[in-house]
Amino acid sequence: MDESLKPIFDGILEGQTSEVVSAVQNALQQGVDPAVILNDGMVAAMAEVGRLFEEGEYFVPEMLIAARAMQAGLSVLKPRLAQENVQAAGKVVAGTVKGDLHDIGKNLVCMMLEGAAFEIIDLGSDVPPEKFVEAVRESGANLVALSALLTTTMPNMQTTIEALKAAGLRDQVKVMVGGAPITETFARQIGADGYSPDASRAVALAKSLVAA
Repeated sequence: MDESLKPIFDGILEGQTSEVVSAVQNALQQGVDPAVILNDGMVAAMAEVGRLFEEGEYFVPEMLIAARAMQAGLSVLKPRLAQENVQAAGKVVAGTVKGDLHDIGKNLVCMMLEGAAFEIIDLGSDVPPEKFVEAVRESGANLVALSALLTTTMPNMQTTIEALKAAGLRDQVKVMVGGAPITETFARQIGADGYSPDASRAVALAKSLVAA
C-alpha cells in the first residue's frame, strides 16, 4: 500500500474522522490518483471493517464509527472523483418500506455500500412504493435495497416489487432485501433477487447482483 494511503486506511478502521479528512487532503496534494485513494484506501478499509464484523471483532457501533469516518473522507474526495469521471460501482436506491420508521440498519447498509464505491440515493424510512418507482425512473439506478424491521411491514416489500413491475422498471433493477425478520425464503417468495442478513454481507451481495 502507498504510504500516503496508510493513514486513510488506519483512520477509517479506528473511526478517526478528522485524521481521515486530513489524510485524504494530503494524498490529493501529493498527487495521488483519486481513484486509487478511493479503491486502495477507503474501499479496502471498509472491506476490512466488514471482515472484522463478520469475525466478531467489530460490532455495529464500530462499523458505524468507521463508516462515518469514511463518509467524511469521501466528501473531500467526491468533487475530485467527479472531475476525473471515476465511475461508481453501481447506483442504489435504498429505503425502509412504507409503515416502517426504523432506519439504523438501512443507514449502515447505505454507508457500507458508499464505502464500496456505490452511488446511494437514500429515500429514508416509511417510503411508499411509488416513491421507489419515481427514484428508479429518475436516477436510472440498477439496484434497489429494501429494509423492513417489523413483521407487519414485510408485505410492503412485495408491494414495492410489484410497483416496479407495473411501472415496467423491474427488468432494469436488481432488488435486495434485509432486516431483522427477513429470511432467504421470504426474499425468494416475494421475488427479490437477493437477501443479506447484515450490512457487511450486503456489500458482497450488491457487487454480485450488479455483476450478474
